[in-house]
Amino acid sequence: MQLTRIRHKMLAVVGLTAALGFVTSAYYYVSHQEQALLAQNEQTMVRLAESVSQGLQSVMLAGSADIAQAFADNLKKIAEVSEFRIMRSNGEEAFRDNATIDDVNRRRGEELFWPRDEEKRVPILTADDARLQQVVNTRQPLMLYDRANPERSTLTFMLPVPNAEQCYKCHGSKSPVRGVVMLTTSLARVERDILKTRQNVVVLLGGALMLTMLLTGYTLGRAVIRPIEKARTAMAAVSGGDLESQMKIGSSDEIGQMASSFNLMTDELRRTYAGLRREQAKLTTIIQSSAEGIVVTDSEDRIVLVNPAAATLLGKSEADIVREGFLGLFDAPEEIVAWLSAGDHSGPHMKMHGDRHLRVFVNTIRHSDGALLGTVAQIRDMTEELQLEGELRRLSTTDGLTGLYNRRHLENTLRSELDRARRTRQPLAIVMFDVDHFKRFNDTHGHDQGDRVLQAVAAAMRAGLRGTDVPCRYGGEEFLGILPATPLAAAAELAEGLRTAVEAMEVDGLRVTISLGVAALPEIDTAIPDTLIAAADAALYRAKEGGRNRVAIAGTSAADGSGGPA
Repeated sequence: MQLTRIRHKMLAVVGLTAALGFVTSAYYYVSHQEQALLAQNEQTMVRLAESVSQGLQSVMLAGSADIAQAFADNLKKIAEVSEFRIMRSNGEEAFRDNATIDDVNRRRGEELFWPRDEEKRVPILTADDARLQQVVNTRQPLMLYDRANPERSTLTFMLPVPNAEQCYKCHGSKSPVRGVVMLTTSLARVERDILKTRQNVVVLLGGALMLTMLLTGYTLGRAVIRPIEKARTAMAAVSGGDLESQMKIGSSDEIGQMASSFNLMTDELRRTYAGLRREQAKLTTIIQSSAEGIVVTDSEDRIVLVNPAAATLLGKSEADIVREGFLGLFDAPEEIVAWLSAGDHSGPHMKMHGDRHLRVFVNTIRHSDGALLGTVAQIRDMTEELQLEGELRRLSTTDGLTGLYNRRHLENTLRSELDRARRTRQPLAIVMFDVDHFKRFNDTHGHDQGDRVLQAVAAAMRAGLRGTDVPCRYGGEEFLGILPATPLAAAAELAEGLRTAVEAMEVDGLRVTISLGVAALPEIDTAIPDTLIAAADAALYRAKEGGRNRVAIAGTSAADGSGGPA
């Protein structure tokens, strides 16, 4: 009884497969034949239309317009042609009125052609018809199938008539297309051939399918059913989980190949399980050797994995981490609770742990059905990276020679301080100065000596300004200090102290002096940083004109200082 059901099932499967294969093959064969018949019909249309076009051109070049009209009318009588039209590029039928004759006579300046006694405008297509415009604009033929009425299907072929060079005398060279030949034929004969092909295929398909089913039913009983029953017993043993079991191969036919494939499958399963164990070992090695700390819990919040990096970063032994649990990784369990409640993927969180800056990601692992599988914490030491970022930020805002803030930082800081001072109605001052006769240091003692002078002046500037002030190198031997919340008088006093400090020092036995200009808000009422700098620069210029080594205040004509020798 079991074998009979298998026979029926296999017969049904083979029959359906064979039927599907035959139907698919028949479909592609019929489709190919249909395409071939249609292509042959299209080629006939192309040759006919091209012959018509060439014939018309020959007649027109001979100057026989009347013959061209008769030629066009006779073509309409061909049995295979449902409709034949020769149109101008505006969609009107040619050889029906005197428009072209008048245009040619006017272009040639003589009456080469006699006007027709009877003329009639016959519009075939509108001038803006999409099909007509496509043929005229692309100068390519167009095939149009009309199957709206299954009993009267047609094929229309539209061929552009080119305006050849020998036609320019009469028709000019402005338009590349003189007209369009439109030829329509019935598809009745083609469709009859297609129907006959389909009928023949159906007959052959039915016979082949019946023969296939008979042969399949006979073969199944002798060559398939009995070997399958023998194979079933062997496969039942393997399905019990014994991957070492093998099926006996008694033949080289499909059943024998199936047994061989089954044996190969069990071999592959054994290799796969071995590979999984190797990958598990490899993954364990990667986790254990990772520079990032990794802590994993199971669905009951028990820690099941701690790699050495986690123990190092947390400063605990693996045993202590397991004993204290996931919430005890850091000193603040409430933080981890907040991270876990934020969602399945939480982080990065920056955590200061001892002297380390740690970046922590906390991820909840879930099954596809949403069930909790466990939690993973990834911990990375960011201490060196943050230090490097800080150093990069410092270098981006600091002058390399003097260690003062650079021009970029100066501009950004002065803009924000000026906005804040105007908004809070507080004073703001700047002190601008340069080294007197600095070029003489470079020319006489060399650039290295000049660099040491600039470094010494910068050190004096840092010492002379307050902690809230911003010392900057403006460029070359020029310096500028930003003094927030400092009125003009206090700024002038600070500038004088700076001048005195520089005057009192020596650099490698050389005397150094500076000239200073002071400008402040609200005395210089401006919202533009460059305006305030320009005012301080003008005061600095007055100090230099007044003999150098002195302080000048913007908005006054006085320059204070020792007035030492220039």
